[in-house]
Parts: sequence; C-alpha cells; structure tokens
Amino acid sequence: MYQDNVGSMLTRQERNAFILLALVTLSVVAGFIMIESFGKSFFSTRFTRTTADGTLVLLEGTIDKLIVTKTGADLILDVNGTPVFIPASSARGISLKSGDTVRLYGIVQTYRGEKEIVIQLPGDIRHV
Repeated sequence: MYQDNVGSMLTRQERNAFILLALVTLSVVAGFIMIESFGKSFFSTRFTRTTADGTLVLLEGTIDKLIVTKTGADLILDVNGTPVFIPASSARGISLKSGDTVRLYGIVQTYRGEKEIVIQLPGDIRHV
C-alpha cells in the first residue's frame, strides 16, 4: 500500500512540541488578558521625588503650566510642581490647558538632574 509522506502524521516528539507550544501560547494570552483587566493602577505607585527611574507611577493634579516644545510636537507639563513630558506620538489628540485637573500614568526618569514623568501612550493621561 502506498502512503503519501507529505500528509503524514507528526512524530511523537513533534506532536509533544506542538502541544507544549500551544499551551505556552495560551498561558501567555491568558496572562496578558488578566494583567490588562487589572489596569495600570494595580502596577503603579504614587509619584514621589525619591521614586526610582524606570518605575511606573500615578500622578494626579492640576496643570500649572503647559509648554509646547520648539519642534511644536512634544508637550511639557508642570503638574503640581512635577515635570511631565509627553512625546509627540502620545500628544496627538490630547486637548490640555493650564488649570485642567489630570490623572496620568508614566515612567519616571531623571532629566538634567530632575525627576520627571514620561507619558508612553495617549490613554495614559486623562482629565479628572
């Protein structure tokens, strides 16, 4: 009897590897969904001047000053005395002005010796 090798079954090792890969993929997807359902508030801490660089933080407050950079695309906010940098890619579609009360999530970094918060995504800053 002739058997076509093109459509033959996987070997036992290939089948086990495929099953293992499928289980890992399902685990990663389930983990992502679970983490997304918690939101950033679950993983962030309140910003302080001693917060380490690279930390995801939450800051709520009033915009005291808003500066558009010389390139005209990036924004720099002063929120309760804390500098907040919003790159052009995250600033699109955001309508902000001095006096607005905001809640924002960002990553702490030190720029020219001063702690600031860098916004990563447009949805990371909201009016309160």
